[in-house]
Amino acid sequence: METPNKTTPRKNYNEAFKRAAVDMLINSGKKAKQIADELGVSTWNLRDWKKVYGPKTPVIRRSTTELEAENYELRQELMRVKNQRDILKKTLGILSVTDEKGTNE
Repeated sequence: METPNKTTPRKNYNEAFKRAAVDMLINSGKKAKQIADELGVSTWNLRDWKKVYGPKTPVIRRSTTELEAENYELRQELMRVKNQRDILKKTLGILSVTDEKGTNE
């Protein structure tokens, strides 16, 4: 006498659920195992979904202080470049005035 094969039916998840799970994995800071347990899926499913629906480039997380330091450096560089631009404008203005008078030939 054969015993019936008692396998659990395969669960199908829609794309919106998969994308939400990947978003949770990326943005929550929790481990994949914890999120998988919360959602009732396997960590392997989560890993595969991340490959398909996750970002194509690695997400670089930076602290607020790092971002503020970069912002400060960029503002300093912008100020330096604006000063250089203004000097070049003034120089060009001086040269064009002297060329118009014909004194600089």
